[in-house]
Amino acid sequence: MSLEIKVPPVGESITEVVLSRWVKNDGDFVEMDEIIAELESDKATFELTAEKAGTLKIIASEGDTLEIGAVVCAIEEGGAAPAKEAKEEAPKADAPAADKAAAPVAEKESKESYAAGTPSPAAGKILAEKGIDAANVKGTGVDGRITKEDAQKAESGKSKAESPKAAPAVAAAVAGSRNERAEKMSPLRKTVAKRLVAVKNETAMLTTFNEVNMKPIMDLRAKYKDQFKEKHGVGLGFMSFFTKAVCEAAKDFPAVNARIEGDHIIYNDFVDVSIAVSAPKGLVVPIIRNAESMSLAQIEKSVIELATKARDSKLTIEEMTGGTFTITNGGVFGSMMSTPIINAPQSAILGMHNIIERPIAENKEVVIRPMMYIALSYDHRIIDGRESVGFLVRVKQLLEDPARLLLGV
Repeated sequence: MSLEIKVPPVGESITEVVLSRWVKNDGDFVEMDEIIAELESDKATFELTAEKAGTLKIIASEGDTLEIGAVVCAIEEGGAAPAKEAKEEAPKADAPAADKAAAPVAEKESKESYAAGTPSPAAGKILAEKGIDAANVKGTGVDGRITKEDAQKAESGKSKAESPKAAPAVAAAVAGSRNERAEKMSPLRKTVAKRLVAVKNETAMLTTFNEVNMKPIMDLRAKYKDQFKEKHGVGLGFMSFFTKAVCEAAKDFPAVNARIEGDHIIYNDFVDVSIAVSAPKGLVVPIIRNAESMSLAQIEKSVIELATKARDSKLTIEEMTGGTFTITNGGVFGSMMSTPIINAPQSAILGMHNIIERPIAENKEVVIRPMMYIALSYDHRIIDGRESVGFLVRVKQLLEDPARLLLGV
């Protein structure tokens, strides 16, 4: 008797997912609750587990788009493990008598199983399109199976292998590569693209800029970083200061922390700060809930936890749903200045940038200070110019005098 494994509900607004990767192969013996595949939605990646022990029979292929409730695979009763052991023992028994006549048989058995050199469905399609023999591709997947990434890289490998024969043609060709490759957009990337275009078209977005002297915060971190890490177990970064500054400024300018719903403006007496994080599969925005009531140490721990989950594709829908204000840090990539796009349905986003030592006038003297440009993009339908500029000035004041963050003044 077999059990069908279907796509489980992964979120209220999610109607379909993409089968991104098979962890186990067709015919493998799987244990109950063992991870057998990865599913990717437009928000996150999920793991599909076996609902009982048995032999895996794959139905859907890698890259397929599946609706919620669609059958992904089946698990048949009976252990495949003993059969697998028998196959492994057979070569041992034949080993003493192995000769040239036995070699073709072993080769045939290897090709018919999911051993090293067998491409996944997605990889097989790419290799077929490129005219590359799977036997010439080294697999890095489970049990040496050829993955989609292996197939994509195989093109350049093939070109290198053939280059000696094509040497005369290369000499006569125009310098520079003109190769093209098509890669299907992931659900996450498609959703990000749609939302960003929608924000540009449906909001009256405007950006205001200011600059912050980061010396006071850098001096404070240098003075207390060792004691802070010893007591709390985390480093003292810039994100906690910016998060606290945003929470304090939102008390004076509540429209920045609000959103539009129909004909109403929804004001929040809490601040759920969304932190933009660059993950392997695209930009994600996990949320620090009730950041206004958290200490610097609590914020730092939350940032590390969420960033780690994002890097490992372990964020849940709940951890990315909601948020009242967003902070994005382009400075980690070297950005000097940018105009960040609002994270709808929020009404504002704060952009941090890199810190550069620049000459500034201070007490009628020219001094060198570590300066950072900051940008606030906002929806002009709900936030007026006075409020946006006032909010950013308040953030600047709090950051240049960090004692205010602790005293709440």
